[in-house]
Amino acid sequence: MPDMTDDKPYAYAARLNSFKIGAGQDGAKRPAVFNLLSRAAKVPGLNAVDLNFPDHLDAADRREMKEHLAGLGLAVNGFAMRFYGDPGFKLGAFTNPEARLRRLAIDQTKRGIDQMLEMGGSLMTLWMGQDGFDYSFQADYARLWDQTLDAVAEVADHVPSCDISIEYKPNEPRSFSLMPDIGTTMLAIREVARANVGVTIDFAPVLYADEMPAYAVALAARSAKLFGVHLNDGYGKRDDGLMVGTVHPVQTLELLYTLDRIGYDRPIYFDTFPDTTGLDPVAECSANIATVETLRAVVRKLRGDNRLATAIAAQDAVTSNNIVRAALYATPA
Repeated sequence: MPDMTDDKPYAYAARLNSFKIGAGQDGAKRPAVFNLLSRAAKVPGLNAVDLNFPDHLDAADRREMKEHLAGLGLAVNGFAMRFYGDPGFKLGAFTNPEARLRRLAIDQTKRGIDQMLEMGGSLMTLWMGQDGFDYSFQADYARLWDQTLDAVAEVADHVPSCDISIEYKPNEPRSFSLMPDIGTTMLAIREVARANVGVTIDFAPVLYADEMPAYAVALAARSAKLFGVHLNDGYGKRDDGLMVGTVHPVQTLELLYTLDRIGYDRPIYFDTFPDTTGLDPVAECSANIATVETLRAVVRKLRGDNRLATAIAAQDAVTSNNIVRAALYATPA
């Protein structure tokens, strides 16, 4: 059990493409990603970044980018593989019908791992949005499953000290994703059987997978496989990418309460979309950090409350709701 008196601050990272709005130019003839990083660095409390591979690295000199990040006070948490830039992967990356393209996806992921390690990162996140199906009689499901697990195992074995995390999502762009929920993803992780393969919980997709975020976290934590947490919010119909806690504050609080109980100490990543409606990305990200910090203060109130533990053990929703409401809204229990 972690030390509940340890209030070590989270490292915070954010979706870099969110900062395209208002990024401008910095006067130097450098890839646009440098401007995005400079913009992100204006957010107080943001101290880590995840870079998309290959799109954030293709035109950038890694040594110059590493120096730029150091000057901004930002660390690289990890990379996120993005196969959407290649139209050849529309029918799948790890599960593409063409062996040549499957090999290309695996080799590209290995190359991403190598470059990430050069940049000081330690987590490669796999969102396999192209790996899925759209129609009945379109796919050999067992073959797709085997191809995915074989690919993940090979990627994990490339550098065993590097963590590989599967970020699941019910659909989009495919009608059905091969990794749509926590149960399927945990089954895949178990079958891959690599110590460095885990899962990333993304709040909005978890909601529209019809799951309770804290439950998904608890399942992943049972096997010490929780490698990443992406915070945002939404209405449970799609990946809305709204600001943290704006729709589901109590579920967000329960997620943070669960993270506290398991001693989660990895960065919190804000996977939000201020660019969809033209919000100021610096202000939006600052609001996300403020919300998490506010909710963490509530978690500290709840942390040692024996009444809450007793109510949860008895599945007494009325009492637990009264206690949480009092802590969250400063009202009598």
